[in-house]
Amino acid sequence: MTKRPHLVIPAIVVAVLLFALAAMYFADSASSLPSFVPGHQAGSAHHHVKHGIAALLLGLAALVFAWFQTDGTRARAS
Repeated sequence: MTKRPHLVIPAIVVAVLLFALAAMYFADSASSLPSFVPGHQAGSAHHHVKHGIAALLLGLAALVFAWFQTDGTRARAS
């Protein structure tokens, strides 16, 4: 697999954004979500738990991707 260390920082940023989105899905009702977020429904008191779980899993996947893209070589302290 070709390692692309220049993608580590963007993957971590995407993961943080997805974790924030997951927290928003868990905490806010559908009417409180911003209109550009999938699941926004005006006047709804429903919480989109499945959307939150999906965002959480995608954030974890982005972190795993960033981990696999790191070089993995460590300097040994002797």
